[in-house]
Amino acid sequence: MNYLMGSIGEAVALLKQRALSPLELCEAALQRQETVASLRAFITCTPKSAREAAFHSQKRYDRGESIGPLDGIPVAIKDNFCTLGIPTTCGSVMLQDYVPPYSATVVKRLQKAGAIIIGKTNMDEFAMGCGTIDSFFGPTKNIHCSGVKYEFRHLKREPNESDPRIPVMVLENEDWCVSGGSSGGSAVAVASGSAFLALGSDTGGSVRNPASYCGVVGFKPSYGVVPRFGLISLVNSMDVPGLFGRHVDDIATMLGVVAGLDIQDSTSIPSELQNTQLPENPSLEGLVVGIPREYHWPGLNKEVVDVWTKVADLMETCGASVQEVSLPHTKYSIVCYSVLNPCEVASNFTRYTGVGYGHQVESHDSMEAMYALTRSAGLNETVRGRILAGNYFLLKENKNDYFNQALKVRRLISQDFDKVWSSGVHVLLTPVTLSAALRM
Repeated sequence: MNYLMGSIGEAVALLKQRALSPLELCEAALQRQETVASLRAFITCTPKSAREAAFHSQKRYDRGESIGPLDGIPVAIKDNFCTLGIPTTCGSVMLQDYVPPYSATVVKRLQKAGAIIIGKTNMDEFAMGCGTIDSFFGPTKNIHCSGVKYEFRHLKREPNESDPRIPVMVLENEDWCVSGGSSGGSAVAVASGSAFLALGSDTGGSVRNPASYCGVVGFKPSYGVVPRFGLISLVNSMDVPGLFGRHVDDIATMLGVVAGLDIQDSTSIPSELQNTQLPENPSLEGLVVGIPREYHWPGLNKEVVDVWTKVADLMETCGASVQEVSLPHTKYSIVCYSVLNPCEVASNFTRYTGVGYGHQVESHDSMEAMYALTRSAGLNETVRGRILAGNYFLLKENKNDYFNQALKVRRLISQDFDKVWSSGVHVLLTPVTLSAALRM
């Protein structure tokens, strides 16, 4: 049986029954990691520390002293979360040799709950991208249409029909499908069965986008629910630790572990999500679902529209009330984001100078020359472009025309949502991307 493709609840039950050991589960995950290595989901693999953690988990189960809901469960960590003693590169030359002296709060909480970290996952450099194709370590390829075997659980098939659990189609001309980004490595780690769960980060869709492309559950909590301490900053006011899993119940379990106030993060908030249990047969009675008319965007793939419609109909059948709503300033959201994001990037990235830590290019001319050479060699074109754009938008003569105007537009976008919530709508149902995973 392929335990790696089951749910956490199933795995933990087997661990408690001694039908499966943490060491066996860890070895299976590490072996799967090697099998799918060509997809480049991981930047750093941690077999030694993973086996050590599995050994200690085994001892706890032998004593009947499991320490948490994730005890013995393999998880993967996006490579922009600091991990004590394990390289944290952000997919960049700048930090390729950086080994943090501490772990992010979410990483410590996962470890405290017994999770076994099997590696750090690939990402667009410094989380700037939507395809995981801009990593210094190479792109992460989607497992779908890759030729690598994988399994979908709970799929029904007709008699004499080929087994749909292992689609292994390979695209011609060595083409491949993008995994989405910037957390593509984490999405592929979960989709491939290398890990039950993975951490990602979401600033403008970087968990939801790859989850959609890779066919897994991606969850972006509200800002502050999960603390950011130890997440290497991209945009402080937008960065949110996100979660990947194959089952919604697994995401609920993980959220209960990582959510909550952190005294090292002033933007975090108290949580009552610990020990969250989802009902076995959830009811949608009384739920009001909004469908934003502006999200019927030009270029939206028919397949996506059909699935969107099918899910809306399904929710209605299950008792929800589905209604159209309007978010009139949606069309300005991308340009607004494209101004505010670089402005914070320009500020945050002044720290990457090669002094103290990170890649450094020596210069005998001046300190300024050393900074310039270091940043040119250590940061890719996308990162440098956002730094330049942010500094341009923040120039004294430009700030009012760009940054201040973007803040005003952001307020209008926020007010659109406030009006929808005040009308009695509880949730919005929208597509994540315009199409399925793009072919490269």
